[in-house]
Amino acid sequence: MTAREADVLVLGSGGAGLVAALTAAARGLSVVVLEKTDRVGGTTAMSGAGTWIPANHLAAAAGIADSPEEALAYVRAAAPEGWAATEDALWQAFVHAAPEMLRFVEARTPLRFALTPEPDPLRALPGAKAQGRMMSPLPLSRWRAGRFAFRIRKSTIPEIFTYHEAVATDLYHHPYRTALSLWPRLAWRLLTNTRGKGTALVTGLLRGCLDLGVQVMLSARAVELTQDADGAVTGAVVERGGGRETWSARAGVVIATGGFEWDAALLARHFPGPVDYLGSPPGNDGDGQRMAEAAGAALAHMDQATLTPSVPTPYEGRLLAQPVPFHTEPNAMLVNRHGVRFMNELTFNIGEAIDSRDPETGQPVHLPAWVISDSLMLDRVPPVRWAAKADPGWLRQAPDVAALAGLIGVPAEALAASVARFNAFAEEGEDRDFGRPARPDPAAAGDRRRRAGIHPIRRPPYVAVPFNRAILATKGGARTNEYGEVLRPDGSVIPGLFAAGVAMANPIGTRGIGTGTTIGPNMTWGYVVGLRLSRRNRGAGVPGQ
Repeated sequence: MTAREADVLVLGSGGAGLVAALTAAARGLSVVVLEKTDRVGGTTAMSGAGTWIPANHLAAAAGIADSPEEALAYVRAAAPEGWAATEDALWQAFVHAAPEMLRFVEARTPLRFALTPEPDPLRALPGAKAQGRMMSPLPLSRWRAGRFAFRIRKSTIPEIFTYHEAVATDLYHHPYRTALSLWPRLAWRLLTNTRGKGTALVTGLLRGCLDLGVQVMLSARAVELTQDADGAVTGAVVERGGGRETWSARAGVVIATGGFEWDAALLARHFPGPVDYLGSPPGNDGDGQRMAEAAGAALAHMDQATLTPSVPTPYEGRLLAQPVPFHTEPNAMLVNRHGVRFMNELTFNIGEAIDSRDPETGQPVHLPAWVISDSLMLDRVPPVRWAAKADPGWLRQAPDVAALAGLIGVPAEALAASVARFNAFAEEGEDRDFGRPARPDPAAAGDRRRRAGIHPIRRPPYVAVPFNRAILATKGGARTNEYGEVLRPDGSVIPGLFAAGVAMANPIGTRGIGTGTTIGPNMTWGYVVGLRLSRRNRGAGVPGQ
């Protein structure tokens, strides 16, 4: 085997990995990023790049008061019961490091972020803010990535639009009209190879890394961690160019390999029941989780994931999940496997609700679930029409509710009763079951869903669409401490091994606290790990050393 060395090996080129590399390189360490696929950016590149960062300098410049203490109160209040016992130290580290991370990234890369008008979605909780924590990067030309300009992973969503434009316009309902209204800037982006969303984020982070001398290697798959006689991680065995290389890492190895959702066995074990589509790179098949466990790591939160309402779309010869909130249409409701409506369709953490499991069997309670609507949805939401063409078996249509029930295998009487009750609430202007705003609310903080109210489902053909888990990333992996150091089952540190992003036991699981609570926190964990790498070499050390 060929022997190579660096101070730091980063396994994976998503947001967490690139920020870890950037941070370590900025502090004088030699860094190599190993990406197993032939594209840079991982799940981050495929994302909308909505980014949740509390107490940030952009909010302060806009006159919005915020503090890490308020953010911590919000995170604690939003968390699932019992999580504080294992996650509170990580939450504290996150809220204090996140604002610093944002300043650092803007200082060391061409990235510039701008706030969005979105509030914290769990508005009634202590510490919630009406604006100031959600942001997204401004567009960048892919030429800034140099030789990687056309090696940045493409998305399932149109990255020609920025996140801000998607929020401010009615893109999902009127894609052609929106594109026409923005055509001068879109034409300029096409001419200059400029893109927004995750493409811009990865482009900027990659440029910053390259400027600091970080080596980025594609088609380089780490298959095994190397350890010394004391169990400290010393490097990795890497498959590249048809051969094997042994890389030593003087300061440490960072596992930032993404989730495990493309490993069928792992997915079935931790997410039993129906899964609709996956929305991440097919390379996310659990390499990091397996290597960490083989090195002695404790794994946790393996049943957690980013679950997002999505429709199928073609991607590199497969059907992948494209995030589209079609379930919030005014003439749409959710029913469970019994044909019964079971929740407010506007619930923010709808993925968590869909994934509810029986505590005794571990099996999903509601699945398979369905969105029930009528032909108006096909008129109002073009992505649903496109998805039905991409996967002809995805959408079911029938001339009446009874026939629709037969197509999806639910009791006809129950489904008919659910539709009739929903329609009555639409007529009355009050959802007496789940409190969904049934009348238009013009003052609903810019939330178009709440301004729409609910409408009856009554124009044939009637429509049913599967609404099970669409997984953008699993969020389970190696348990870490507040410095991103990987822990053994007894709580001791595995010297030289770090994890960040969705490859770690993520301290913010399926229950999100904002639209951007994958990207923002994961970039922050990359920053935390990069700092730790620069402050210590191998050994348990002293916190803060």
